[in-house]
Amino acid sequence: MTNGLTARRAPEARLGTYLRDRRMKLDPASFGFPAERRRTPGLRREEVAQRANISPTWYTWLEQGRGGAPSADVLDRIARALMLTEVEREHLFLLGLGRPPEVRYRKRDAVTPRLQRVLDALEPAAAMIRTATWDVIAWNRATTVMFTDYGDLPAEQRNVLRMLFLDPRARAAQQQWESVARFVVGSFRIDAARAGAAAEVGPLVDELCARSPEFRAMWESNDIVGAAGEFVKRIRHPVLGELGVEYSAFAVDGRTDLTLVVHNPATEEDREKIRAQLAKMPGRASG
Repeated sequence: MTNGLTARRAPEARLGTYLRDRRMKLDPASFGFPAERRRTPGLRREEVAQRANISPTWYTWLEQGRGGAPSADVLDRIARALMLTEVEREHLFLLGLGRPPEVRYRKRDAVTPRLQRVLDALEPAAAMIRTATWDVIAWNRATTVMFTDYGDLPAEQRNVLRMLFLDPRARAAQQQWESVARFVVGSFRIDAARAGAAAEVGPLVDELCARSPEFRAMWESNDIVGAAGEFVKRIRHPVLGELGVEYSAFAVDGRTDLTLVVHNPATEEDREKIRAQLAKMPGRASG
């Protein structure tokens, strides 16, 4: 049975253990510190404190489970000093403050080969990766068949909102354009907020408000219409005719800036139409 003092100190002790473990896994030479013989592996406490611009005594207390909870700013500086990944940084905040850190949006215009292989494995479903600003940065061959070959478009045109509101062909392909558009605007608003990308989406919102009165009206309504869950939508394909697709969106683990979007053929007939077109295509599309 633990006493009250032990229970109160447990989170601080776990934080100290985690900091010590991360520190001891770092190579001093890679940070420009002397590579002379050391009693223990990794960086010294005072070296981490120097990199984090905090007091060596304060950092030592943190590793020893003393001194109370650190501030978010201190944890951020320590995370940078220890070269923590986003997942490791989140764990650090959960240990130190009992909550995840505030979201920091980092735009990265590429996906890993592993994530691209996930997209390819989902065929004949059309799968793509979009950013918080709804730029499409990766897709599979089924996306090329079902919607468009993003590889043939300039990078600035690979944006779902620009296509939906400004491209007459994309608009004509949607049987229920208005309901789809309202869903998209609501989802876009949530994605931007979740990823901490309010500043990044500002120019796109301004552009669309200026060029599309319908987007402006939907954006200014502040409605969140069906911004979660799954649904079936009907599209008019110029070659394959009418297609039913089941829409689903998934967060990408460790990447708050990315969303995996899947349009799965709703019926076996729709699936066979896509398969037949895929069989005519060489290779695969990629982002």
